[in-house]
Amino acid sequence: MPVIDAYVKSDGTVVRRHTRLPAGARRQTAIAGLIVAGVFLFGGGDMTTGAATGAATGAATQPGQHGLPQPQSTVVYPIKWPGWDKPVVRPTPTVSYPIVFPHSGSGR
Repeated sequence: MPVIDAYVKSDGTVVRRHTRLPAGARRQTAIAGLIVAGVFLFGGGDMTTGAATGAATGAATQPGQHGLPQPQSTVVYPIKWPGWDKPVVRPTPTVSYPIVFPHSGSGR
């Protein structure tokens, strides 16, 4: 941050020594502050899901159950795509002799 030394203006006003932010620093600082505030407001926390345990709500829960729905697998293995049973015929080359391409002579 640049430091401006004390000086006297042409009209006789004495200006004390002070610091000045570089150009664009106020906007960048404001944006950084908004990002930090957003992280504190929307991110972080104690990672609770909002569902209380049985002791806190007065309801008894069974061991291993937390009162939240658990994800279930919906996929069927093996995965098969349309046309899985009908393989596609791959094209075969029409040229049976080697094709020699010109090279620069570098040996590669």
